[in-house]
Amino acid sequence: MPNPAALFAVVILILPMGYLLLAAPGFLFVKLDILPVARLLRMMFGAYFQVLTITAIVGTLVFAVTGRWTFVIGIAVLASTLMARRWFLQRMDGEIDAWPADVGRRLRRLHYGGMVCNAVQLAVVIVSAPYIMGTAT
Repeated sequence: MPNPAALFAVVILILPMGYLLLAAPGFLFVKLDILPVARLLRMMFGAYFQVLTITAIVGTLVFAVTGRWTFVIGIAVLASTLMARRWFLQRMDGEIDAWPADVGRRLRRLHYGGMVCNAVQLAVVIVSAPYIMGTAT
């Protein structure tokens, strides 16, 4: 029988990751050297990191309350990757502030990197979901 608290934790982790997975590719169709577009991209990543930090904290607390310490450590590792938030957003802000010095190409690299990191984290959470909920054999 799946653990409902574990299911809750997995779902709240998957939601912001899934959102970014679906929303970020839309920026591949526009030029990032347009200032409002670049700012919108920065706001999307800023909101993503903020929501993912909150959901990782909630997920960690859920696993701690249910006594599943292995997964507390796993979610804490995920939360620790969010420390890249400051670095990532400072790089984006630096590029936007240095306008217009070839900003589109450098923002595009950050955009690709953010999408790849999100996809890897989402894949790890989805693949480990059966183990987290206790349904894997």
